[in-house]
Amino acid sequence: MLRTDRLTLAYGSSDVVHELSLTIPAGEISCLVGPNGSGKSTLLKGLAGLIAPRQGEVLLEGQPLSLWSRNELALRLAMLPQKPIVPESILVRDLVALGRFPHRKWWQRDGREDREACQQAMYMTGVEALAERPVTSLSGGQQQRVWIAMALAQQTDILLLDEPTTYLDWGYQLEVLELLVELNKSRGLTVIMSLHDLNQAAQFADHVMVLENGQIEAAGTPGQVITETLLARVFRVRGVVSLNAEGRPFCMGHGTSDPDRPCRA
Repeated sequence: MLRTDRLTLAYGSSDVVHELSLTIPAGEISCLVGPNGSGKSTLLKGLAGLIAPRQGEVLLEGQPLSLWSRNELALRLAMLPQKPIVPESILVRDLVALGRFPHRKWWQRDGREDREACQQAMYMTGVEALAERPVTSLSGGQQQRVWIAMALAQQTDILLLDEPTTYLDWGYQLEVLELLVELNKSRGLTVIMSLHDLNQAAQFADHVMVLENGQIEAAGTPGQVITETLLARVFRVRGVVSLNAEGRPFCMGHGTSDPDRPCRA
């Protein structure tokens, strides 16, 4: 289980996440939503142990992240940033194999278990046929699948993703989100991701957490959280929330609730 206790995260002297306490439901898809600058990316980095808390703590299995070694932590959770950097000329199979580093000593070569884990990860993400291709030759959606394959080869129970659909066209966005749902159901993988699109969060998440100014404004199922009141209060949008054919909320915006509000960059 991953949770925070009065967590404060900061860059320099500026607090971004303020005394935040939350529990991530194990085995579910949790989605962070909120306006730009609300602290979504910072919180994900904090949950992954990439930012040291100014105050409070992040706990994994009841133990503060500061007490876990980097290798032990890498065996339990994987983090995909919003803009991962592709090593020049690397092939798909070699990038996926990077996910196996926590499972062996630095001087050891890939063993049978490593190769099988990579093969399984590529099979699950549908990139087996791309194994010998340079990652940079692939489309954005294919590259995202390769990064997810690398994380799966790491064989963790928790996967954190910072806006995994950014820069992808609509079809690829849905393809990546459907893949995460499939992995959650087939492997019991705990998924924690940030999204900009409220309707995608409503459609694919089990648990939604709304951040504003570094604090949780609402948390619960999509139906509990995504309301017309929330649209107006947090996103400053006049809109209607209805239910789709699957009984999940669907938002339709009609304009800003404050016409004089400056545009967010």
